[in-house]
Amino acid sequence: MTHETIDHNTLARLVEAHAVRGAHVIGQPGGWVVIVKYGATERPLAATRSREVRVFKKLETLVGYLKGIGISRFDVDAADFDPQTVATYSRPDASEALKRAHAAAAHDKWFREQVTQGIKEADDPATQWVSNETVKAESAKRRAAWRKRAAAQSRPRRAGA
Repeated sequence: MTHETIDHNTLARLVEAHAVRGAHVIGQPGGWVVIVKYGATERPLAATRSREVRVFKKLETLVGYLKGIGISRFDVDAADFDPQTVATYSRPDASEALKRAHAAAAHDKWFREQVTQGIKEADDPATQWVSNETVKAESAKRRAAWRKRAAAQSRPRRAGA
């Protein structure tokens, strides 16, 4: 059954204009809904995104919402409310995401410390930096020595030598 609903912005404007005659909070399986009375009309409050009738899981949340919008007096009908049917949602993926976020933050902290340490060491006169040309020359000498050894080991040996 489709209900004509009232959205948050319209309700806020009606409260501001003092047009709301009352609010009726009704308990139902799964939570609480609010019926807003204005003029000769009564309409349930709609959820912002889905446009369906908004169901508050906790009465405290609904009371806070109504007081925040300017409705401090309302009646409550809890006859059909069943606290056993209030759905709770677990977010196992949230735990994993939080672990990944902490790991990323720890890695970022470690990385920044390493960079800071490297910059300090670079400024230290005792630290000797080796140029790229020097490394290339040393590597070329080592390769030449390895080739010479490999060539010497691969030569056929003479009999009687």
